[in-house]
Amino acid sequence: MQAIRQGDVILLPTQEIQGQKLSHLVLAEGEVTGHKHRIAEGQAELYAKAGSLYLRVLSETAVLIHEEHAAIPIPHGTWQVQIQREYQPEGWRYVKD
Repeated sequence: MQAIRQGDVILLPTQEIQGQKLSHLVLAEGEVTGHKHRIAEGQAELYAKAGSLYLRVLSETAVLIHEEHAAIPIPHGTWQVQIQREYQPEGWRYVKD
């Protein structure tokens, strides 16, 4: 499996799930617009540990949506959720949708 990207959210295939199971499927929330990268279709679980998120897609696919991006099917499997960062002279910062 290859990495999947939607805006500033990157999903990397991984073999293990860590952390506590969350009651929602929001991978990231925009600080400016309030829009959310979230799973809207399919069966999935989201876990959190030490500031990292892990997504387990249980169905054949799950659909990742965001108001400003095209919907993306995420295949069955285990994914680590990362937020893209960019460098500025003041230091590294997370990209904001």
